[in-house]
Amino acid sequence: MFSAFNSIDYHSIHTQTPADAAAKRLDGIGHVLSDLDISAIQTQGDMTRALWILDAAAKCIHAVLSEFRVQPATEQLVRKSRTLIDLIEQARDEVLNYRGTILT
Repeated sequence: MFSAFNSIDYHSIHTQTPADAAAKRLDGIGHVLSDLDISAIQTQGDMTRALWILDAAAKCIHAVLSEFRVQPATEQLVRKSRTLIDLIEQARDEVLNYRGTILT
């Protein structure tokens, strides 16, 4: 077992509402995306990796929201997901603009 899993508080996970758990997942996606440094892209491989990360994050956001097809999502979840999707689209545009300056 990985030591990273030792610090998980399983009791608090079970006491959250589904909306709270979804909000934490969206926050986690945002945290991962905040580590993406577009200015560090130097190669085609870097660009491909950045686009893959952005696409995967967008899919994760849609997966989180899909849990609320049966029940209404809270306004907070909708707002967080829209903000993240907008930021992902902006980052994708920035990455694609680097295409002309990428070293092969």
